[in-house]
Amino acid sequence: MDTENTIDRLARGDENRLAMILFLISEGVFFLFLIIAYAFFHASQKTGPTAANSLEPLTAGAFTVALLGSSFTMWRAEKNYARGRVSAFRSWLGATILLGSIFMFGQGREYFGLYQKNVTVSRNVFGSSFFTLTGFHGLHVILGLISLLILFGLAFQRSERPQQSAVRTIALYWHFVDWVWVVIFSVIYLWAVL
Repeated sequence: MDTENTIDRLARGDENRLAMILFLISEGVFFLFLIIAYAFFHASQKTGPTAANSLEPLTAGAFTVALLGSSFTMWRAEKNYARGRVSAFRSWLGATILLGSIFMFGQGREYFGLYQKNVTVSRNVFGSSFFTLTGFHGLHVILGLISLLILFGLAFQRSERPQQSAVRTIALYWHFVDWVWVVIFSVIYLWAVL
């Protein structure tokens, strides 16, 4: 496939989507470096708090299901908006916001539990790399939730509903954030139990 033709096709169809794709590529590279750093430090950490003795993979897995479910509800919201079903769009978008908020509640709960165990960003290499990686992801989820809330508010206005390109662009961002978590969860939580 010719890369130049693909970029031209995207640029003609939706400048916002192209800009988001380029932004997500840069964010993907940044996440990749954070994941590599975590993996390097995880392998070298032998004493003190580690993923194996500090984290609860099953609990994190339950909150992960909520986040992955939000990717499905966002897809349904996007499809309903494209078909002009504004009421269904609002419902699916509301479900997406709820599931994303449940995930963030879980992350906050986990951070509080780690703090009670004296696992902090400055405690050791595990704490530093864990909180940096998951905190950076959490920031992305919060920014996504703010964007979704703006879409949700606009969906209730008769005169100023969001444009299809805005819905598609924010959905693309949300799916990226969800699937980056799949990699993070695998590296941090699944590796801890192996």
